[in-house]
Amino acid sequence: MAHLWYSQVTKVSHLIFVRLRGHDMRVVLISTYELGRQPFGLASPAAWLRQAGATVDCQDLSQGRLYEPDIIDADLVAFYVPMHTATRIAVHVLERVQALNPRAHICFYGLYAAMNANYLKQLGAHTILSGEFETELLQLVRRLQAETTAVAPLPRVSVSLERQQFQVPDRQGLPPLSSYAHLITAPEEQRVVGYTEASRGCKHVCRHCPIVPVYEGRFRIVQHDVVLEDIRQQVDAGAEHITFGDPDFFNGIGHAIPLVKALHQAFPQLTYDVTIKIEHLLR
Repeated sequence: MAHLWYSQVTKVSHLIFVRLRGHDMRVVLISTYELGRQPFGLASPAAWLRQAGATVDCQDLSQGRLYEPDIIDADLVAFYVPMHTATRIAVHVLERVQALNPRAHICFYGLYAAMNANYLKQLGAHTILSGEFETELLQLVRRLQAETTAVAPLPRVSVSLERQQFQVPDRQGLPPLSSYAHLITAPEEQRVVGYTEASRGCKHVCRHCPIVPVYEGRFRIVQHDVVLEDIRQQVDAGAEHITFGDPDFFNGIGHAIPLVKALHQAFPQLTYDVTIKIEHLLR
């Protein structure tokens, strides 16, 4: 298992920083844990924020130490918390971030943010976002940039299911794909793995699932051209296999089947894996 570091602490998370108020915004995106994958949850919002003019630094703490100079300069620090483990690690690192930069606006975003809103607010989080978070993060940056005072904001919780026109994720600054988990196909053979998402949420309401409290039986798609271009840039970076992180790839079968057909036509040598609920396969 990979070791996570920040300063003298052995567990860290994904963060986002932005420079605000009267100068270029500095945003740092930090991920703590993403099952050995290069985090889509950093690369996707990084594209939105950089296009809006923010300076964005991505830190994947599953791959290295927290880079403290970025934290000190940040206006916004956003922790990506897509799962329980990532949230627990992010909480450990929050205290260090607050000590380094007490003026930074603290944000948690991802599935586990809203579900832990009361706890995170007690720890000092200013903004908590779940659901479709890219637009919300962009609005947060714009709001912070427009602020003229340093008064601490009241904690804000938002769960958005807005249908977004996605942008191609910007993976600049993240560790190379070769640093992440590999697909082992034979004792002496392994493939470099990329990761993307073609949809979020789920139309099922399984009681054990953390997606249900946020999406409540709904799902949102990422447009085909965005998914294919994201795969293309990962293939160019060495990916030989793609993992689709969709909770249920067949939530929208009319979206999924044309996508994988286009994928095979563009990259016939590329293999991929998906998660599909068994009941879909039995129909």
